[in-house]
Amino acid sequence: MLRLPGHWVWDSWIADTGGEYHLFFLKAPRALGDPDRRHEAATIGHATSEDLTRWTIQPDALVPAATGWDDLALWTGSVVLGHDGVWRLFYTALSTAGHGTFDQRIGLVESADLRTWHRVRESPVLEADPRWYRTLDGRGPASETWRDPFVFADPGGDGWHMLVTAREKAGRGVLAHARSHDLREWELGPPVAGPSAFREVEVPQVRVVDGRPLLTFTCHPRQQSAARRAGGDYCTWTVLGESVTGPWDLTRARPFTAEPALFAAPLVCRRDGTWAYLGFRLPDFHVVDPIPVRLAGHALVAG
Repeated sequence: MLRLPGHWVWDSWIADTGGEYHLFFLKAPRALGDPDRRHEAATIGHATSEDLTRWTIQPDALVPAATGWDDLALWTGSVVLGHDGVWRLFYTALSTAGHGTFDQRIGLVESADLRTWHRVRESPVLEADPRWYRTLDGRGPASETWRDPFVFADPGGDGWHMLVTAREKAGRGVLAHARSHDLREWELGPPVAGPSAFREVEVPQVRVVDGRPLLTFTCHPRQQSAARRAGGDYCTWTVLGESVTGPWDLTRARPFTAEPALFAAPLVCRRDGTWAYLGFRLPDFHVVDPIPVRLAGHALVAG
């Protein structure tokens, strides 16, 4: 378990070097008083572990810039190792010059060792395109739902893919999709998942479990349709697909029923080849110990 007495800790994601797990997580000081205020005070913390249970806290990975488009708060992202040996962290950012939490952008920093990160550009790496995605004014790139970038290599070796939590123009949740050949310049395309009964498809991850492509994501129950909630309130969902590149049929999503309140849950392959969820439970604000999971039919179950 990772708990910081003086901070709220919530969304997290993993980079695995093969010998050490690096956990990146959102944090904000409890001195703010109201946990809802954490969203405009979030920074990206860092911890390391060999077993996903005992964590060593490291210096923060990234804090807001002094000025510019990412100078207010930093939110959830993902980390990948490029073919050039450089680690890249893609993150969500907010700006003091925008609309608070309703102006979300995607940023990029790079590192040689997962500990010291450097900004490599003065602008967002990817912004919403109103041709496909909901924006604040219907024209420009500012969007209230444009976050949680998940980057992974193309299975055929043809560059990289990025999934982004987004909404289509009517407000229903979708996963935006972009392609890149160098992890720096990205070309945005139409969604590869949704629209759906989920108004937000948050913290998406693509994994291959038992040889089957799987998308796992989070959606707070209050962002789900009444029909979707009829079977109970669940936060973590999975859906199987034909390929890691999608498309993904969110009508086939299945809840992780063993932990209804588990939120923003990284799905991690352990050293013995088995899988486990991390994440945090609402309304707690710490990263839980690994929850062993396995694929049973069309869903992930505990065990």
